[in-house]
Amino acid sequence: MCRSMFKRVLIANRGEIALRISRALRELGVEVCIIHGKEDRLSLPVRFSDHAIPLYRTNPLDSYLDIEAVIQAAKDIGAEAIHPGYGFLAENAAFVQRCEEEDITFIGPSAEVISLLGDKIEARKAMEAAGLPVARGSDEAIDDAEVASTLAEEIGYPVIIKAAAGGGGIGMQVVHESGEFESALNLCQSRARSAFGDERVFVEKFIEGAQHIEFQVLGDGVDAIHFGERFCSIQRRHQKLVEEGPWLSDEKRAEIGARVCEGARSVGYEGLATFEFLRDKHGDFYFLEVNPRVQVEHTISEMITGHDLVKLGIRVAAGEDLPLKQADVEISGHAIQCRINAEDPVNFVPCPGKLWDCHFPGGNGVRVDTHAHIGYEMPGCFDSLLAKIIVWGRDRTEAIAKMKAALKETTLIGVETVIPLHQAIMDEPDFIAREVTIQYLEEHPDILG
Repeated sequence: MCRSMFKRVLIANRGEIALRISRALRELGVEVCIIHGKEDRLSLPVRFSDHAIPLYRTNPLDSYLDIEAVIQAAKDIGAEAIHPGYGFLAENAAFVQRCEEEDITFIGPSAEVISLLGDKIEARKAMEAAGLPVARGSDEAIDDAEVASTLAEEIGYPVIIKAAAGGGGIGMQVVHESGEFESALNLCQSRARSAFGDERVFVEKFIEGAQHIEFQVLGDGVDAIHFGERFCSIQRRHQKLVEEGPWLSDEKRAEIGARVCEGARSVGYEGLATFEFLRDKHGDFYFLEVNPRVQVEHTISEMITGHDLVKLGIRVAAGEDLPLKQADVEISGHAIQCRINAEDPVNFVPCPGKLWDCHFPGGNGVRVDTHAHIGYEMPGCFDSLLAKIIVWGRDRTEAIAKMKAALKETTLIGVETVIPLHQAIMDEPDFIAREVTIQYLEEHPDILG
């Protein structure tokens, strides 16, 4: 069954992802509405919208986090659905519940599914039951250092303490011996309580020398398909910098892909999702989490499959059954994405400011997703992402060469960016040889010379 497409959708986000969603809505013939704070009143997503609703707050973040104000904006403008993008309210079950109560379609999974997947302990259980591989660890929250130490002896050191409601690396601590547990447990609980209002933590085996690999999934509440994997191991402070794909053999992709689709079916997942894994040095996979939203790096999957994931997510939310079968998804070539953050490339300190000059690359196989332009005032109160440069080549060697050319052509005057770091990575021998783990930047401290 398929209802008719939405007539009007509210975007509850800003920056490059708001512009990306806006383009998808226009291609589907949908009117574009957007909320915005004072800092974004002149931004491209706002200027290009059909209807812009100002939500000015003293704290700029509150413009995008005030649930009742966003709901009221959707009702006032007559929006049938809300697209949350990523960040802000994208994984807020209370917000999704309010949308459901007001009969506004949330473009994403249900509040129940978001609550389940947002609890890492419960998500581990659900995905293990669905047949996904998980690292050995605790099935319940642990708040006693002695209990944690006993479990760690059974699992084998090192282990990692994680926040049950965690994200972004907050509330995580690696423990190498029993004497470290008391202080590590207290630290993780304190950070988790402060960041998430939930001090529950659990313990699992720490995967040494790990690579970070994730699968892109689309579900319609009944069935699910995947769009292959992305390799996301180059990170700073648990935030990704460089993503690429594909990375696995056809056989391993089919194996893990079938499992993630079963995981999505088992919880009745509707919309876009990313299933994240760590792969150890032996090639074994261990489930990390499910991100129940569109990802920054969805562009990689779009480039190697040719499918518009954002549009597919909107179509499913409008009531359409999966418009594709797994056999319709074919992977071609290789894609690389570099996140262009306005940050110091050594210390990753945000560097907001005004763009006095701005030029992005083009050409065959080059894509740029950005809200930046000459004269853009990069605020210091939001995420530092200015742009995403994505390239496609027939193979990885060609993609690297294309990215090097694209970075060379990019001009951003007025703010510091991480472009020099990206350029160094593209030339670095271990990167070229695919010898990359999640400790890549720590293992290459002098990469910028």
